Amino acid sequence: MSGCGAEKGLISIDEALALIQTQPKTLTAETLALADSLNRYLAKAVYSEVNLPSFSQSAVDGYAINCSLDDLQNASFKLNGEIKAGTVSELPLQQNHAIRIFTGGKIPEGTTHVARQEIVILESADQIRLSEHIKPQADIRFTGEEVQQGQQLADVGQKINIGTLAALSMAGVQSLDVFCKPKVAVVITGDEVAKTPEDLQSGKVFDANGPLLKAWFKDYGQDVEIIHIADTAEQVSACFEQLKQKYDVIITTGGVSVGDYDFVRPCAFETGFQQVFWKVKQKPGKPLFFAEYIQADGLHHCYLLGLPGNPAAVYVAMQIYGKALLDALQSQTQTLQWFSATLTHALKPDARERFLRMHAYFENGQLKLQSLAKQQSHMLSNLMQANCLVRVPSNIQLEAGQQLSGLFIQN
Repeated sequence: MSGCGAEKGLISIDEALALIQTQPKTLTAETLALADSLNRYLAKAVYSEVNLPSFSQSAVDGYAINCSLDDLQNASFKLNGEIKAGTVSELPLQQNHAIRIFTGGKIPEGTTHVARQEIVILESADQIRLSEHIKPQADIRFTGEEVQQGQQLADVGQKINIGTLAALSMAGVQSLDVFCKPKVAVVITGDEVAKTPEDLQSGKVFDANGPLLKAWFKDYGQDVEIIHIADTAEQVSACFEQLKQKYDVIITTGGVSVGDYDFVRPCAFETGFQQVFWKVKQKPGKPLFFAEYIQADGLHHCYLLGLPGNPAAVYVAMQIYGKALLDALQSQTQTLQWFSATLTHALKPDARERFLRMHAYFENGQLKLQSLAKQQSHMLSNLMQANCLVRVPSNIQLEAGQQLSGLFIQN
């Protein structure tokens, strides 16, 4: 099949992703308080310094009892005091005695069973009887049954989400070694940005890329500097020369193709960047550019991800490649979670593999996909309905019922 998808030198999506995930040098680490580590990536494995539970405890509100009988139904016990969570009994529990205990209370020495309060009959102020039989060691949480002291809790590269943070907090973890966040600059090239509706009459357009990228990085949890520059070689080169020493990542929009005003690639070479790849056999975003600058002493690396200027291409590229790059710098290379779903209609073939914006929904327990109109790279309006990006293979006529891989987008 002829056309732009057949252009020589294009690499595949999987090749581009592999290079972005493996080329970057992992950033250094820093130590943060656990509470400040949400959404960061671990630079050092975490091991538990305690058992969980750290002592055997009651799983219910009830009564700890000491009894050697095989059948406890209708058995009576002398009641001696109570144990609340956070308190202990100093004396061992004697044979045929019981003590009131609450959930989380430390099991006293000599306990053979815990009887939940629903099966206990209070016969007098100091006497109880069981209305049902219970098995030995019932409703006891034993020392270390969830986590053993010295057990690994989390590994290098693991993201600290809310659940992970809570689990580590329960294990008494106070601080974590995490990878430093990348320092990122976004450079939006072009002279065509309109500031007022009147500017549209002179051939300008409103800026979508600036707000899009600012919001994307905010959602990722990343600070970013947004810079607007004109389409001149002098400004682009000066910008790269300044940013490459201060930032770990430079992301540009526009200026990466072969037009008269596409200066990103030649100016990158002029300022010391080495190309990793240029042009991917995909739609949108074919002229994607990835390059690396290494400082003379080898201590500092800066990565340049050049995105096309069309906003849909920017959006798709950030969801796929931008996230992969930022994650790779923090030792995380398995962050794209693809799902499989059923296409509900036919799709015409294209010479390039496509990322189509679609709406995924469940019907009768099956995940289904509905493509959306207005997929051109300069269009964004369908993002108000889209909840996923779907990989559509090249050169294949797809029919309803075929399975495709997709990536859910929450932002």
